[in-house]
Amino acid sequence: MRQAYLDHLDTYPDGMWKACRDGHLTASALVIDPDAGRVLLTLHRKLRMWLQMGGHCEPQDATLAEAALREATEESGIAGLTLLPGGPVRLDRHHTPCAWHLDVQYAALAPGGAVAAISDESLDLRWFGYDEVAAVADASVVRLVERTRALL
Repeated sequence: MRQAYLDHLDTYPDGMWKACRDGHLTASALVIDPDAGRVLLTLHRKLRMWLQMGGHCEPQDATLAEAALREATEESGIAGLTLLPGGPVRLDRHHTPCAWHLDVQYAALAPGGAVAAISDESLDLRWFGYDEVAAVADASVVRLVERTRALL
C-alpha cells in the first residue's frame, strides 16, 4: 500500500490535493479515549457513514500529521488532542464521490474530560465503546480501532 501511495505521488504532481481527480492523499485521525475505552466517530454529512475525523490536505498543512490533527480538532471540537507517537497507524484506500482517497490514518488521544462539539461537516458526533464500533461502522474503521488499540 505504501508503494502505491508513492507511485501515485510520482505519477501525479498534484496528487496531494483535492483537485487531482485521479485520486489524492487525505489525512484522518481516530479520536480515542483509552481511559474510558471509547472512540469518537462522526456521522459524515455527505457519505452518511460513521467514520473517524479526517479530510483533505490544505496548503497550510506542513505535514500529513498536521493535516490529520487539524481535521480531528475541527471536526471533534476538542482542543488539546495529541497524536499517538510513532507516525501513522495505518493506510486505507477507498473511493468517495470526489475521487479515490489514499488515506493516511493517525490516532489522536483525547485529553481527560474532553467534550466533543459537532461541526458543520457532521450529521452527528458520538462516543462509541470499542465493542460497539463494528455495529455502526465499516470494516476500515474497525481495522483502524483494532490497530490503534494494539499500539496503545
